Amino acid sequence: MKQENIIEQEMYRRAIEFIPKRYTKGWGGVAIIHSEDDQYFTSVSIDTANSSVDLCIEVGAMCEAHKYNVRVTHCLCVVRDDENSPFKILSPCGVCQERLRFWGTDVKVGITTPDNTLKFVTLNELQPHHWTNAYPSEELEHYHK
Repeated sequence: MKQENIIEQEMYRRAIEFIPKRYTKGWGGVAIIHSEDDQYFTSVSIDTANSSVDLCIEVGAMCEAHKYNVRVTHCLCVVRDDENSPFKILSPCGVCQERLRFWGTDVKVGITTPDNTLKFVTLNELQPHHWTNAYPSEELEHYHK
């Protein structure tokens, strides 16, 4: 099995094992981020009374990667509607795509598919017409680590 596939399978395994532990009943979701030095960071969304201040599921894991100053290589978000529902993979929202681009356009993200299979694509594949294409790459290099 290719190294990339091993990482992706491990991320999915960690996600589906974590959700029932953290969310025994009802909705549940988790993000798993893999870093270049082979660490895995896990995060969940923050529950608040005011949904306008909620953060995406991936944000906590991204902050952990920043805290340890490691390059993110993969990001996966998995949810379920309730304890009897199948797991679903969610593509990162546009804001999280922008956040993940900090580590470059080759970061791989799990995406939503019609048959809910585990599939990863690079941010560049996910957003081939990204606004940064209007600028020479050397002008943007200081934003990407």
